[in-house]
Amino acid sequence: MTILDALPFGTGVVFAALIGLVLGSFIATLVLRWPAGRSVLGRSQCDVCARPLGALELVPLLSTLASRGRCRTCDSAIDPFHWRVELGAALIGAGALALMPGTAGWLWALFGWLLLPLALLDARHFWLPDRLNLLLGIAGLLVAGPMLGTSLIDRWIGALAGGLILALIAWTYRRARGAEGMGGGDPKLVAAIGAWLGWQALPLMLLLASVGGIIWALIAQRKRGQPLAERRVPFGVFACTAAFATVPLWPLLSARQ
Repeated sequence: MTILDALPFGTGVVFAALIGLVLGSFIATLVLRWPAGRSVLGRSQCDVCARPLGALELVPLLSTLASRGRCRTCDSAIDPFHWRVELGAALIGAGALALMPGTAGWLWALFGWLLLPLALLDARHFWLPDRLNLLLGIAGLLVAGPMLGTSLIDRWIGALAGGLILALIAWTYRRARGAEGMGGGDPKLVAAIGAWLGWQALPLMLLLASVGGIIWALIAQRKRGQPLAERRVPFGVFACTAAFATVPLWPLLSARQ
């Protein structure tokens, strides 16, 4: 982290944005291919005519702008999901380094980049893969300490408490309603998030995620008329968003106590 810390403020922001663009390209490919059973590491190609894409067609954002979002062979529209994820990942990196320069900012950006594919997969497929949850959790235990100044024991407690709380909620709902009210990946995701935030900031993250999920469900109910009890809520989306937002909010709130 010492080399990254030595970068001037503006250079760090730009560098984080560029890293985000590259990672966003991979994340978009992962989210599109993995649920379909396709190789994530296979060569990129047009989704319509299957023509392999050249190196100049794979430059994040710029290639889309140059081609006006269309394949140069068959003129089919390229899924805008690619450039949207690339831009989102770039904003995660730039925003993290702009608001929190130095090691903490780079760790916050890394946290956001690891959360992004989980949020997207849950939004599109109600799926939180164990391998991504495990990667997020291990990374948190290994490197997340400087992000919020949490000790390893705090992050271990956060992981255990987060997973157990969500598992208990899921078990209670199942016993009371006789149906599944939460996917199996949600407790694992919250456990992995706890490994980054520590136990102290975990209640704030759960509060933000719950409020976000409730608001989304109420809005969706009004638009579609489906009973609230029957509506599936991608809780992982709100947990990931809340976890990322908790990083700058928690120091502000805890400093006032």
